[in-house]
Amino acid sequence: MSQDQIREVVFDTETTGLNPEDGDRIIEIGAVELLNHIPTGRTFRTLINPRREVSADTIRITGLTDDHLKDAPFFESAEVVDAFLDFLEDSVIIAHNAGFDRAFLNMELGRCGRPPVPENRWIDTAAMARRKFPGAPASLDALCKRFDISLESRTFHGALLDSQLLAGVYLELMGGRARAFAFETVTEVEEIEIHHAAQQRPEPLDPSLTEFERAAHDAFVEKLGAEALWKRYA
Repeated sequence: MSQDQIREVVFDTETTGLNPEDGDRIIEIGAVELLNHIPTGRTFRTLINPRREVSADTIRITGLTDDHLKDAPFFESAEVVDAFLDFLEDSVIIAHNAGFDRAFLNMELGRCGRPPVPENRWIDTAAMARRKFPGAPASLDALCKRFDISLESRTFHGALLDSQLLAGVYLELMGGRARAFAFETVTEVEEIEIHHAAQQRPEPLDPSLTEFERAAHDAFVEKLGAEALWKRYA
């Protein structure tokens, strides 16, 4: 990646419950790569065996049951923690209610002896939305509806699908459509200036005035007197 490119990772988790301090664990990770605020198509997704039962609320929200997870890798396995950290690199992480995902991710990293991801590497889109739209709902669903981002394929919450939806929300919160329009406008003007610059005709066009029109014009100029511009600069 060149030095002038901005790489970010949009990140989401699904968990057995709401509190890592009570022993809740991550059951799914999803992530989307952005370069200069645009999705590249590179994604990361894995299910994770949490070594504990999934709550009824989690099953209702995600559709993931203990049977779905029993053969999934553990977080500390290389195919999860190493693969995810390789995907993450040192990029800024975009998350909705980032404190929640950060607490779970850092808990899991601590369990397998890895350093936490510091708070200064996280951007919270929920906080961005509350600053931009004070008093308005700031859930991911509400923001998708505000920005006309389709939720048609979202029967359950899923970490990768939610990351993809959040990438669209993040772009809009950053001024995505207006910025894209501005760039397109500039490009179009530049192309017009480059490809359609006016050129001198090799030969002048034949005059289109009739003799009557020329005589009428000369009579009009004569009435303006000796100081008329036509006479001074003719």
